[in-house]
Amino acid sequence: MYDFVVVGVGPAGARFARGAADAGYDVLALEQGEIGTPLACSGHVSTDIWAYTGEGAREALFQNEIYGARFHVGGPHDADASHRDTYPFYKREVVSNVIDRVGLDRHLADLAREAGASVREGYTVTDVDECPDRVVVTASGPNGVETHEARLIAGCDGPRSRVRDALDLADPGELLHGVLAFSEEPDDSDFVDVHLTAPKFFAWRIPRHEAGVEYGLAAPPGVEVNQHFADLIDGYEVDVSHRCSGLIPIGPPDRVTGHRGFLIGDAAAQTKPFTGGGILYGMTAADHAVETIDPDDPRTLDAYERAWREDLAREIELGHWLRRAYSLPEPVQRMGLAATAGEIGVHMDRPTSVVSIEHLKAMLSP
Repeated sequence: MYDFVVVGVGPAGARFARGAADAGYDVLALEQGEIGTPLACSGHVSTDIWAYTGEGAREALFQNEIYGARFHVGGPHDADASHRDTYPFYKREVVSNVIDRVGLDRHLADLAREAGASVREGYTVTDVDECPDRVVVTASGPNGVETHEARLIAGCDGPRSRVRDALDLADPGELLHGVLAFSEEPDDSDFVDVHLTAPKFFAWRIPRHEAGVEYGLAAPPGVEVNQHFADLIDGYEVDVSHRCSGLIPIGPPDRVTGHRGFLIGDAAAQTKPFTGGGILYGMTAADHAVETIDPDDPRTLDAYERAWREDLAREIELGHWLRRAYSLPEPVQRMGLAATAGEIGVHMDRPTSVVSIEHLKAMLSP
């Protein structure tokens, strides 16, 4: 019997599998397809990412350095034509990095393997039975149907989590539709562009140096995402390829733990409501799970529930308020952006840093 079966080997699942294996637990991690594919997430992350990676990761995965963002009210053609609708926010040091997103997943999975976790690709979990003393997991893999038993199960299997359904846990507050595509022209500029044009959400342009440029958009169900995305691409007058899409969970449910199972990452909607990003939040929660959960004592799942919320709940709640500003009338958006644009000291993963001393110093600097 395994101590943990981990379903889903994205960043959150790989991070937990690595940490649990390092702690001496017997870990089986199952990924439905090939790790890292299909791509459904942006590769724009804070520089904190390198604290979660291993030796040589930066050299292999790094694509570009970002110092700030230009916020635009209106479409890209409007923003180019009028500086009055463009509001830069920046730091004097690097704010974030653009990375090889597929390579990150594979790197983190390799770290889990090196720690001793059994990481298997091509396994689709078809059934999860939460018993009083164990969890029985049925999966279809390259060699047919297999059944595995574990003391606990970690659901790291994304927005449409099968584990979440099996544990009878509530869905995220909402699921947004995200679209990504890439153009091939090199771009080593150091600002991303954010367009507050998509209803209730936003669109973006991220320079990836020699790897080209990433364009993306996310919006709630019912919005014509494909048409809005076509308008974005037409505004920049570029040709794109490698188009992909996925769901973005926003708003964690009241509980992400059951009797013998728990959720991490997108399955738990541990994401930033104002960007949809969840790589760092998911891995942060994974570390809390490693530190608090004892597979021999399911009561420790409550400690995980408390720990990750104490760390991230305020950030997520403030992120909800920031996102609401995306839907304000354009004149109000312009006033707010004009009043706050300039040098900042805010951490991109921690919106509570808006009240930090670093941010105050940046705003007051000449």
